[in-house]
Amino acid sequence: MVLTWVEILFLGLVCCLFIRSTWNSMYKDRNLPPGPTPLPFIGNLLQIERGQMVKSLMKFTEKYGSVYTLYFGPNPVVVISGYEAVREALITQGDDFGARGKIPTMDSFTRGDGLSFSNGERWRQMRGFTFKTLKNLGFGKKSFELKIQEEAKCMVEELKNLRGQPTEPTKLLMDASTNILLSIVFGDRSEYKGERFTQLLAYVEETFHLLSSPWGQLQSVLPQVMNYVPGPHQKLKTISEEMVTFIKEKVKVHQQTLDPNNTRDFIDAFLIKMEEEKNNPNTEFTMRNLVITIHNLFIAGAEAVSTTLKHGLLLLLKHPEIEDAVIHEIHRFADIAPFSVPHMTAKDTLFRGYAIPKGTDIYPLLCSVHRDPGYFSTPYKFNPNHFLDENGKFKRNEAMMAFSAGKRVCPGENLARMHLFLFFTTLLQNFTLSSKRKFTEADIAPRMAGFLNTPIRYELSFIQR
Repeated sequence: MVLTWVEILFLGLVCCLFIRSTWNSMYKDRNLPPGPTPLPFIGNLLQIERGQMVKSLMKFTEKYGSVYTLYFGPNPVVVISGYEAVREALITQGDDFGARGKIPTMDSFTRGDGLSFSNGERWRQMRGFTFKTLKNLGFGKKSFELKIQEEAKCMVEELKNLRGQPTEPTKLLMDASTNILLSIVFGDRSEYKGERFTQLLAYVEETFHLLSSPWGQLQSVLPQVMNYVPGPHQKLKTISEEMVTFIKEKVKVHQQTLDPNNTRDFIDAFLIKMEEEKNNPNTEFTMRNLVITIHNLFIAGAEAVSTTLKHGLLLLLKHPEIEDAVIHEIHRFADIAPFSVPHMTAKDTLFRGYAIPKGTDIYPLLCSVHRDPGYFSTPYKFNPNHFLDENGKFKRNEAMMAFSAGKRVCPGENLARMHLFLFFTTLLQNFTLSSKRKFTEADIAPRMAGFLNTPIRYELSFIQR
């Protein structure tokens, strides 16, 4: 069928009106912070460098200031950068910015359940229970310190078997970090080469691989299209379901051996709470919330700690002379979660003169906090003096936000700090770190891999003292 010029003109007019309407709804009629001009349908997608999300967002900060708006498709995202602005949002106005934002790569699976991706009353109950239970299980106490030391000794034995041969440390660090979580959640550790343990690690690693892939990144920016496009990113839900099946097997064993007077681990504590609330029709303590919370703890905990350890070993190879304030500076410099996890406004919010509607996604750029020259004298260099006073004693730096801040601060912060300290001290007491490669400052700089900063791939030798 051949269109007449009148029909072509009519279609063109309709398209123009549609684009104008879309433009107004996206951009013109809102009192949001300024930002790069979006295109209809795709927003600012073309202005974000492929695989360089952090670099792109920091460039926008230089042009538009500490608060600006991006569009992921038709949806606005308010980006907040620099210590002062991020602190104001997450702490001073913590109630306004305390909701969890949309995470398209995971939302179809979690459906707002569990700890990390929930909001409202469900999140408040899951968060309160998790903090209380972790404390009861010994977080920050000598008993838990002994568990970490036990795992560190197991890791040392594995390294001794290498007899100084070069090794790429990723798998071993992941094994050890995951075992710490296993002892908290399931009550016992696993042998590194165990079949089910290896499968659990594979689930976690593949999840992060897909989240960080171009497919996963594109789904986060343009979910309206990518949710319906075939590709490897569609496998994320399947992997998560397989991981939940593994978790349910462990929960079933706990149900069969549960003793209400002897809480062995996180699962026991949750099952006991479920029993207490079995007659409450509005309870949030359900099997679904239990398994999704455990899924969240493994996804967030195992990868984050092992990646930080790998950064730390690389930095120790480059700077073997460092001694004080090392852990804090490793966290700052490695900056493994540069965007944090998306937040969302819990209500209509006025922030620095701009009206941000309820339900708007918020990206607090933790990378801009950790590179803020007002708080770190050499923001792009590894320098433990950022956390030392004039007498060489440790001092807090308020711009240290590796575990986020405010109401959504990571519940595992104390565990991670203890874990890193004990692992590093145990390794350095038993081994001298060595590598044939001479690392440059560029080598030790974090590399953006999707939504995480990772170190370069490297090998090192653990020479027994």
